[in-house]
Amino acid sequence: MAANTEKTFKFVVVGGGIAGVTCAEQLASQFPSADVALLTAAPLIKAVCNFKQVSKTLEEFDVEERPSSVLEEKYPNLRVIQSAVKALHAQQHTLQTVDGLEIHYEKLCICSGGRPKLLTQDNPYVLGIRDTDSAQEFQKRLSKARRIVVVGNGGIALELVYEVEGCEVIWAVKDKAIGNTFFDAGAAQFLIPSLDTDKPERAATCKRARYTIEGPAATQGLAVGGGGDRQGQRRGLEEPGSALGPDWHEGISLRGAEEVSHRVSVEYQSEVKQIYTHQDFLLSPLASQTADTGSWPVYAQLTNGKTFGCDFIVSATGVVPNTEPFLQGNSFALAEDSGLKVDDHMMTSEPDVYAAGDVCTAGWEPSHLWQQMRLWTQARQMGWYAGRCMAADVLSETIELDFCFELFSHITKFFNYKVVLLGKFNGQGLGLNQELLVRCTKGHEYVKVVLSGGRMLGAVLIGETDLEETFENLILNQMDLTPYGEELLNPNIDIEDYFD
Repeated sequence: MAANTEKTFKFVVVGGGIAGVTCAEQLASQFPSADVALLTAAPLIKAVCNFKQVSKTLEEFDVEERPSSVLEEKYPNLRVIQSAVKALHAQQHTLQTVDGLEIHYEKLCICSGGRPKLLTQDNPYVLGIRDTDSAQEFQKRLSKARRIVVVGNGGIALELVYEVEGCEVIWAVKDKAIGNTFFDAGAAQFLIPSLDTDKPERAATCKRARYTIEGPAATQGLAVGGGGDRQGQRRGLEEPGSALGPDWHEGISLRGAEEVSHRVSVEYQSEVKQIYTHQDFLLSPLASQTADTGSWPVYAQLTNGKTFGCDFIVSATGVVPNTEPFLQGNSFALAEDSGLKVDDHMMTSEPDVYAAGDVCTAGWEPSHLWQQMRLWTQARQMGWYAGRCMAADVLSETIELDFCFELFSHITKFFNYKVVLLGKFNGQGLGLNQELLVRCTKGHEYVKVVLSGGRMLGAVLIGETDLEETFENLILNQMDLTPYGEELLNPNIDIEDYFD
């Protein structure tokens, strides 16, 4: 093999999303004299900025797209290679790229993210939203749309239905309430009125840098993306791109072709039964049974018996770990959700191969207060911790499971409300062995506490409650709260006074 098609690095990280970039930065800074490579199919990488440690476990940050040259300038020992992975030969410690490069590594971390579970493949009227390219395609299509159907009940769907203006939105959710991934029915009822009111003016426009790339991007092989709520969209396996940031919709116009401001209709306990083209719909019995008399390019028949014509359908039904093409010829242990199973040092079952972010699944016995949810915060934490574990192994040092895995914590924004999730916020795994305390002030705040045996195990905080740090401490301390009863949520009492 020619010398210019073969490269050797001490550390190689695959994926230009938050998990991959965080891992690569950790390694490059800890080993300034070691050669580190970040392999990504996308022309831009995702970087954490405006990081803020809100409490012991809660963290806030923005995600910014940057040219890969920014990383190389910051870390002289870090090389960013824009190419897609063709094959991994784990036993030989080599990677092959689609453009013929063979990369040898001492330690490898796979951070290839997740890919959307599309309703159907290769349908031009079904769009998944996962990375910057697909978000731009959505924006372009939306500008000409009068009606869209959004299918899904996770983070992307929640953001979309609230942000879209000038277009009728039919929102099909399979559950009895919106946001089932994050909320209970009570929290959903608190948020629903926001869909019927005009959105408030934003306090400030998004001023973080955004970049565009001229010229063709890589279009062969696997496009490796990054982790998160979340969490690289592909039409097929062709488009490069890391997962969207937590505020991806800020700074771009999500407006349709109509004059209406905000119009959302929710179809509960509904999934898509069948998708029809305009011609197929006219030939089907549904044409005479559907009240919708308009002419649409695509029709979605739902399981609740209703059929809606629309300009296009948004598939926002979650992601699956993006494990291709790492599996072929290797012996990775996979979890039930098809993620690469990792131990408490982020190691896979293959020698010297680690994984972080959406592509992996925690294989260790988790804390009773933590669960994996493939969110941006967890992608950053896993990437950072994987880098530390790789370093510890090289230095023959011991390392304990990081404290961030002790308590699940996530801070985000839905329907323009600040949302904080702590611990077993939905009573996950507790069954009937739980007690709920709820405080709700319409249009202002929603507070829910999950108790079991008198001890706080989780909480949902919507709005500016200022309770996150106090509740985090109560969950971590596991003190018996039985004596306080409902006074825990008494708005006329400063709860911190109890526990000083």
